Parts: sequence; C-alpha cells; structure tokens
Amino acid sequence: MKRLELKIPPLVILLLAAVFMYVVGRYAPVVLIMFAGQVVIAVILAIVGAQIAIAGARACYDHKTTVNPLHPEQTTHLMTDGVFKVSRNPIYLGLACMLLGFVIWLGALTALLVWLGFVAYITRFQIIPEERSLQQQFGDTYSAYRQRTRRWL
Repeated sequence: MKRLELKIPPLVILLLAAVFMYVVGRYAPVVLIMFAGQVVIAVILAIVGAQIAIAGARACYDHKTTVNPLHPEQTTHLMTDGVFKVSRNPIYLGLACMLLGFVIWLGALTALLVWLGFVAYITRFQIIPEERSLQQQFGDTYSAYRQRTRRWL
C-alpha cells in the first residue's frame, strides 16, 4: 500500500469524501439524525475548520516553507508555533472539521463512516509519510515536537 503514500492531494481526497458522503447520506443514510440547531452547528464547525486550515497554510507561507503535500521533503522550516503548537497537522485537522460539519449537516450515520475513512486515509497515506520525512530532516528537534504536540488534536 506504500504506493498510495503522498500520491493524491488531500484536497482531492476531501472532495471525493464530500461527494461520497453526499451520495451515501442522501441515498443510503441507514440512520438519520436530525436535531434543532443542526445546520448552525454544522456551519460553525465548517467555518472553524476552514479557519484552522487557513491559519496552518498561512503560517507555512509566512515561514516560506512548502505547503505541497506531495513533497514534504521540500520543507525548509519545522513549524512548531501558532496552530502548530496545538496540532502537528492543523491543515488536515481543519479539513477534517469541515467534513465533520458536512456530516452533521447531512445527519446521516453512513456519512460519519465516510468521515472516519477520510481521517484514516489521511493519517496512513499522508501524515505518516510526512512524519517520516520530517524526522529525517529535523531529527531530535522533530522528535521533541512529536512528544509535546499531538498528531491531530
């Protein structure tokens, strides 16, 4: 399965997951969960997720390091402050929050399963390979960062 590592841009995975969520949520929902304030919560979660992702990307740009998810070896600066102090992967965390907002908006249990698949895929085929690359590049500094900062949240 190593051949899938760092091959598909996470935004493509996000879009594919969203489309799949919509299809299974609308045509095979299994269980629908509807409640007062559902849309408001969904929108707030999606907006917060977008802000987290944008903050992570902006921090990378400010430090003039790559945000190219297919080439982590091009990283020139280990990000450890700002949103990176809370999560080692704020961009992916933001994308996951946006998708979770979509799950809540749909209210379909099957969409939640797709969301779990998104998180698992991003972890296995994007984050873990990036972590290997950062470990090679930054050594003990990255090891210390890993110990004090969680992968997701």
